Amino acid sequence: MKTRIAIQCEPFDAAAEIAGLSDGAGAVATFTGFVRREGDLATLRLEHYPGMTEREIARHIGEAQARWPLLAATVVHRVGSLKPGEPIVFVGTAALHRREAFAACEFLMDYLKTRAPFWKEETRAGVTRWVDAKATDDHAAARWKQ
Repeated sequence: MKTRIAIQCEPFDAAAEIAGLSDGAGAVATFTGFVRREGDLATLRLEHYPGMTEREIARHIGEAQARWPLLAATVVHRVGSLKPGEPIVFVGTAALHRREAFAACEFLMDYLKTRAPFWKEETRAGVTRWVDAKATDDHAAARWKQ
């Protein structure tokens, strides 16, 4: 299986990432997340532990491969300071059939929201604070424990 994992400060090109997934696939499912434009959010800063983050993402891609017959998977996650509206994450999966591609993409995104070693800090109205995990994200990820 072809795998690409990138943790980077620079913006990514979603079209190029999709092109890298589609060779021989019957289906490609993707998710692109953006920093939300909500309220008075000025910046969102993401930190990670280099090396550990990539290993953990690779481990979960391996789990997705064990669950579904994937041909390829890509995870690109940005770190550093981001502004509302900027792309923050790209997840793409390729398989012979759409159900597997969709399920694996959703599985990986649920993992990234709940378990990936990233720390988020937001600045609103001049006040900076760490972002807590959301129970709704944990609930969404719990369905994959079956």
